[in-house]
Amino acid sequence: MKARVHITPKAGVLDPQGKAIQHALAALGFAGIDTVRQGKVIELDLADTDPGRARTRLDEMCRRLLANTVIEDYRIELPA
Repeated sequence: MKARVHITPKAGVLDPQGKAIQHALAALGFAGIDTVRQGKVIELDLADTDPGRARTRLDEMCRRLLANTVIEDYRIELPA
């Protein structure tokens, strides 16, 4: 089962990479962009066939390694 984990800075946490992207877009002439938040996507190919079990395992992976839950939010995406 393929899964994706989307990790982004929590609201209120400074995002210097997002700010740099915002400034670069403005310099390229892309106006009207109020905020840019930069994150990461991690793709995993799991042996699990049960979506509930996969979600539970992914949640534990995020809490223990993939995301810094103090400053980052994460969202797990599994196939429908």
